[in-house]
Amino acid sequence: MKNIETHIQEAIALLKSLIETPSFSSEEDQTALLIENWFTQNNIPFERENNNIWAYNKHFDKSKPTLLLNSHHDTVKPNQGYTNNPFEAKVEDGKLFGLGSNDAGGCLVSLIATFTHFYAVENLPYNVVIVASAEEESSGKNGLNSVLKHLPELDCAIIGEPTLMQLAVAEKGLLVLDIVVKGTASHAAHNNPDNPVYNAMPVIEWFKSYQFEKISEVLGPVKMTVTQVTAGKQHNVVPAECHLVVDIRVNDCYNNTEILETVKANVNAEVTPRSMHLNASSIPVNHGLVKAGIALGRTTYGSPTLSDQSVLYCKSLKLGPGESLRSHSADEFIYVHEIEEGIQLYIKILTDFFKQ
Repeated sequence: MKNIETHIQEAIALLKSLIETPSFSSEEDQTALLIENWFTQNNIPFERENNNIWAYNKHFDKSKPTLLLNSHHDTVKPNQGYTNNPFEAKVEDGKLFGLGSNDAGGCLVSLIATFTHFYAVENLPYNVVIVASAEEESSGKNGLNSVLKHLPELDCAIIGEPTLMQLAVAEKGLLVLDIVVKGTASHAAHNNPDNPVYNAMPVIEWFKSYQFEKISEVLGPVKMTVTQVTAGKQHNVVPAECHLVVDIRVNDCYNNTEILETVKANVNAEVTPRSMHLNASSIPVNHGLVKAGIALGRTTYGSPTLSDQSVLYCKSLKLGPGESLRSHSADEFIYVHEIEEGIQLYIKILTDFFKQ
């Protein structure tokens, strides 16, 4: 059995290979092969569907609850501000540069190393399943959500995203609505009391002023923002419709269906959600995973950013090396010591959790 230091060095080497292998969302087939190679070299059976890879601990027992470890191996496309080659994994001043190094390659390889550490351990109180998922950045249909049907019922999960190894105990959900406000088309020179642009004004005002009653202790209130307004094609024609797009960040006191029903009951317009599955996520602060992290000096907070937590229905904790502010930035990097510390902390948290 390899020691932790060996797992750490092999994880860093895997991350360098992942960085140097382009893996935009839905184009992760080559990084999936790298992850397959890790499991093969460590004699761990795995399964694959599309570009998702998953594996179970050696002594899986259907009678036990199951813990999911998950992070993603797809990336966004590099922005124009890069001065480095985004596909060159180079280390300078303790920083490992490269696209996907921070979001979420460092988390992924740290969780893979952690899973490998526990893979052959006997008499664990939980089963452990790891999923290296695809299409997280695009919320695609062939990501983690497509794998869940193959997995046993999940009791809890750790989602690897850069949190500076602090405990994100809640995450806001996302609901994007397309709103169509109707009216009567006419010539602008004629009186028209049914102008859809004017009809849209009270709708916009409602989104601006309405406050959902339940306020989360960690995520605060639900936030609704009208982000796009489009209507008309020429100056002298009153259009028949005015279109709005509304971005809603949902706290853990509501699910997306409840938010949608409230909107439909209060606005005089056609309301169509782009998707309903990106729900808010949370885990109680007295859950064993959180308590294990707090005992090691970790702090708790609510995260405003979306992750694969949104497709899970079990209690889930977002936790990983790296810093969220570096994600999607030019010359993205993660500190090498963050990966080293991340693996050690993951292992310590799970060791303590399994002892509870």
